[in-house]
Amino acid sequence: MTLRLLLADDQALVRGAIAALLNMEHDLDVVAQVSRGDQVVEACRVHRPDVVLMDVDMPGMDGLAATAALRQAWPDIKVLVVTTFGRPGFLKRAMTSGAHGFVVKDTPAEELADAVRRVAGGLRVVDPALAADSLAFGESPLTPRETEVLQAAADGSTVAVIARRVHLSEGTVRNHLSAAMGKTGGGTRAEAVRVASGHGWIVG
Repeated sequence: MTLRLLLADDQALVRGAIAALLNMEHDLDVVAQVSRGDQVVEACRVHRPDVVLMDVDMPGMDGLAATAALRQAWPDIKVLVVTTFGRPGFLKRAMTSGAHGFVVKDTPAEELADAVRRVAGGLRVVDPALAADSLAFGESPLTPRETEVLQAAADGSTVAVIARRVHLSEGTVRNHLSAAMGKTGGGTRAEAVRVASGHGWIVG
């Protein structure tokens, strides 16, 4: 049986390299590639892959949100997160979103192919070093609202723009940003974003 794969990654060179490596395997076939998170669900409707290899940081919709959307639309399709960002918080959020596996992009080709097969077979595959780091760092201290607001602030937008984006008042946005700064130890909003991104609590 040949497994049908879809690659979701905004870096064309990386995507092409992964596709070339996986297509060398006799039982793996990359049937489609997309460069945006918001293209994943539609591409799966058209190509019906068995496994999606999902990057985290993509335009349109990040890979974790795309994973959640895909699992709701096509629950039988497995997701293996393959990312440059080996951050503990991403692992927790990926699994909560419904991913079946999480590996980093420098995983050797044979191990990546094996991870795809194991995920397709219903097993969970997690980079062991990242799993250990995740336990060491613990849970994100941010509430879901604080996470949403800090994520919206990651591009340096003003409070007014963030408020429109997340459908909250400017005062409420300031309160959430202040709380996030306190919990991350960031003296400024930019520092809070940097700390949260570094731990994988937001995609930055």
